[in-house]
Amino acid sequence: MVGFDLDLTLADTRRGIAAVYDALAAETGVPIDTDLVVTRIGPPLEVEIGYWFPPEEVPAMAARYRAIYRDIAVPATVLMPGAVAAVQAVRDRGGRTIVVSGKNQADTERTVGFLGLDVDAVVGGVFGSDKGVALRDFGAGAYVGDHTGDVDAARAAAAVAVGVATGAFDSAALAAYGADVVLPDLLAFPDWLGGFPAAPAAVS
Repeated sequence: MVGFDLDLTLADTRRGIAAVYDALAAETGVPIDTDLVVTRIGPPLEVEIGYWFPPEEVPAMAARYRAIYRDIAVPATVLMPGAVAAVQAVRDRGGRTIVVSGKNQADTERTVGFLGLDVDAVVGGVFGSDKGVALRDFGAGAYVGDHTGDVDAARAAAAVAVGVATGAFDSAALAAYGADVVLPDLLAFPDWLGGFPAAPAAVS
């Protein structure tokens, strides 16, 4: 089995996330720099909300964000280049795939469904090493993601950490952090998977 992150790995959610923050800004009158927001996609929602609202307002603003995400962000989400082919490459080798994301469970499922990604399982609401539980439970031998937190996730699951330089961290940063493999994007994933020496374990 191979695990995949969602935001900026399989799904380009930048436009949708920016639109949700624009809506929050309009509702509350609080200026939010959405260009900056989309450079920090990955960590839990409450972390980003905390940059713009005082601590006592973070729970309510996070709840409001999640309430409007479905109608605003999901329809604005598009596939990252190579996403479908990457998932299919695992299937072509007889393997299974799981999406493990920091996005809440409902919106992770909605996004995967909206994009038509043919995966075997979806787990949301976990970040960094906390993703390791789901990856271990599903027997993932590799985890693919764009964030250093995804490297932590792979490490926690004793899986191969495959970094893709499609998010906030470039190839050098992912390699320096300790990714086992760094690819420019998912377009390079099928070729890498074809030469993966531990492929039978990783995609079983």
